[in-house]
Amino acid sequence: MPITSSAKKANEASLRKHVFNLRRNRDMKAAVKEVRALASEGKTKEAEEKLPVAYKAIDKAAKRGVIKSNTADRKKSRLTKFIASKKETK
Repeated sequence: MPITSSAKKANEASLRKHVFNLRRNRDMKAAVKEVRALASEGKTKEAEEKLPVAYKAIDKAAKRGVIKSNTADRKKSRLTKFIASKKETK
């Protein structure tokens, strides 16, 4: 438990930021999961249309520090690669 008043304030701020970070992370994971699901079902056209939404969510998470920059790049790369692989097998 925080003892000093500044530590208490820092703890409250941390908890507020935690809520935003959870939301950012949840939105990112949901967008990626949706794109992967569409690609797995063979709906590559729809997956490609949803790709910018996933990119945006990933970039926002990276910008806010929820994930690191290289992690964001890797996620975007693997997502694109996954769609391309499903497109080839089609």
